[in-house]
Amino acid sequence: MHRDLSALLRGAPDDLRQWIDDPSAKNIRLCILTIFVGCGFYGLTVGLWRAPMMGLFVAFKMPALIFITLACNGFLNGMLGLLLGSGLGFRQSIVAQLVSFTIASLVLGALAPVTFFMALNAPSPDAENAATAHANFLVAHTALIAMAGIIANLHLAKLLIAVTPNARAATATLGAWLIGNAFVGAQLSWIMRPFFGTPTIDVAFLRAKPFDGTFYETVWNALQRISGGNGALLLVFISLGIIVLHFPVLKLLKSSQQTQS
Repeated sequence: MHRDLSALLRGAPDDLRQWIDDPSAKNIRLCILTIFVGCGFYGLTVGLWRAPMMGLFVAFKMPALIFITLACNGFLNGMLGLLLGSGLGFRQSIVAQLVSFTIASLVLGALAPVTFFMALNAPSPDAENAATAHANFLVAHTALIAMAGIIANLHLAKLLIAVTPNARAATATLGAWLIGNAFVGAQLSWIMRPFFGTPTIDVAFLRAKPFDGTFYETVWNALQRISGGNGALLLVFISLGIIVLHFPVLKLLKSSQQTQS
């Protein structure tokens, strides 16, 4: 197990190709177990600040969010991979994304001890500055989850470069997969809220009306509110920030294209 997980984290092209070309039942089980354990422990620390029961809820919901996203997008991403010339079949596409989520889960699981003590040392939910603590907690976790996602995307780019016919197909496939997973995952996370647990709202597994509204509507309204009506401009800056954060991935894809040309 340790050797297999180390191979994933190293991201060597030959190792990644073997995972995709010959996905054994053992490796699939290892990925599923890693996602449950890594995201489960990290999710526990996310909800623990609000209440122990919230920690248990989020420990279940974070791995569930990944598997539901993968199930919803598996067929679509497999079809996109074929259309964009990746040469990957449906099973290979699903395994590639499963491997990417596994790497993100390993990173989050490694961060769980840090976020556990962060939750223990934060002001309690009934403190006077609980709202500020909640906001800081949300921003910190968002940054950590984004970092894990970028590391996973970098390894997914390496994997696609190794198994696709050319870097152009790898770039197009990676972009399509990331957009699809982000779109579906964001809305699913809205439906499955709460994750962080607002201090002024009672602890619950789901909101009373989970399907009311959308993630994107809420984000747009928040951007408009904090920017004084300049939400479009702020959205542009955020998009540029996301691109900058993915600079290592873009650099890898560009260097691969130059090598092949």
